[in-house]
Amino acid sequence: MNIPDLSRAQWRKSSRSSGDGACVEVAEIGDVIAVRDSKDPAGPKLVFTAPEWEAFTAGVRDGEFDLG
Repeated sequence: MNIPDLSRAQWRKSSRSSGDGACVEVAEIGDVIAVRDSKDPAGPKLVFTAPEWEAFTAGVRDGEFDLG
């Protein structure tokens, strides 16, 4: 996958983000979705294709990644 230039990405926080700063931000760039830690905007980013993002968010909704 070609990783796009993220320097002009328009990042947005989830509507479910808490007020304590523990958030992730998401940006759609072309046909990929990028994710970063809102506390470290210059840090590493994860980049997903649309099908990968759909599978990930479906897993979150289904509790696939719950720790307990």
